[in-house]
Amino acid sequence: METISNKQHWEKIYTTKLTNEVSWFQVYPKTSMEFIALFDLPTNAAIIDIGGGESNFVDSLIEKGYTNITVLDISENAINRAKKRLGKNADLVKWIVCDITEFKPEQQYAFWHDRAAFHFLTTEQQADKYVEIAKTGISKDGYLILGTFSESGPQKCSGLEIKQYSEKSMSAKFEKYFTRIKCIQEDHQTPFSTTQNFLFCSFKK
Repeated sequence: METISNKQHWEKIYTTKLTNEVSWFQVYPKTSMEFIALFDLPTNAAIIDIGGGESNFVDSLIEKGYTNITVLDISENAINRAKKRLGKNADLVKWIVCDITEFKPEQQYAFWHDRAAFHFLTTEQQADKYVEIAKTGISKDGYLILGTFSESGPQKCSGLEIKQYSEKSMSAKFEKYFTRIKCIQEDHQTPFSTTQNFLFCSFKK
């Protein structure tokens, strides 16, 4: 029942909330795009945005000329809203409606991006399953970028419990298959004029 209730929760969020009425909203995903620039990915690199939903990350990738983009989200409503916003550019993207813990990658990705999805996996079993899926879905020498709430960040988001991470605990979770490149912390200003502290860690397979 957990997957069903999670899906219902997110479908409701993207039915009842406007784009700028959710705390994770960003006009421009500055940090995520800085990681794209850091790794100097070719424009045909396979990129996936986990929990991408209605995020503007996909818009920024298209503007930069990237041509092999996948967006995965548990909410069909979120994806439909993103498609509507993008208009004809939506046809340039592969869209997947799926719970990340049930995702079976059909290809491997050079850049696996996740801003604020992983921290909703609050049990060790869920997190470990995510790691295994990421291992399968990321190509050799591919990159993994994760953004979660830090230990100084909120303990809940959208009414759900989350799991906070430190650089040490994040690294320990992924060290079996990935080598950490760097971690940074940043404050995200929500549309409600509150501050959320995020931890971003990058890894290489």
